[in-house]
Amino acid sequence: MKDALETERELRDDAAEYREPAYDIDPLFVNRWSPRAMTGEPLDEDEYLPLFEAARWAPSAFNNQHWRFVIADREDEEWERFVDLLVETNRAWATDAAVLAVIVSKTTFDHNGEPAPTHSFDTGAAWQNLALEGARRELVVHAMAGFDYERAADELDVADEFDVQAMVAIGERAPPETLPEELREREQPSDRKPVDEIVHRGGFE
Repeated sequence: MKDALETERELRDDAAEYREPAYDIDPLFVNRWSPRAMTGEPLDEDEYLPLFEAARWAPSAFNNQHWRFVIADREDEEWERFVDLLVETNRAWATDAAVLAVIVSKTTFDHNGEPAPTHSFDTGAAWQNLALEGARRELVVHAMAGFDYERAADELDVADEFDVQAMVAIGERAPPETLPEELREREQPSDRKPVDEIVHRGGFE
């Protein structure tokens, strides 16, 4: 990992080949994408826990901090339980992760027990912090919807007032050639819709 604690000030080669921002923004946002190829090597806690430290500082309504991360690294005895939650297409590559995390979100406010309408919004902000810190450290950080949500809630003892949101694979990056053949051509950054397609002035058209 090259000088990982310095923020990248330029687009990395893989991002620059497929992405061109329309406005002047920090390259970190454009450099972040979701590779799948990982080495299968473990990470020390001090290499992956800073990602969750970044998530900790996300904004939230009433400072409720709705997000929780249920994790296993590949040296934990629970590792296979996490792997088994994945659909087959994700299991084919995510088994090479160093860490698997299930993101859950508290649906109520701590201070009054009332429903928190922005809990998913706030937990998404925490996920983005985690993903950006991972990109800064040149780690693979790939979120997934392809897993068994009900089993995750049941087998990981998720409390009733929490919703399961997503799973995340974290690991050291590997060459695309290590992926199953059908995934290799997808191992590149995707582009984004233009700003004028996502910003609606004065009303939603």
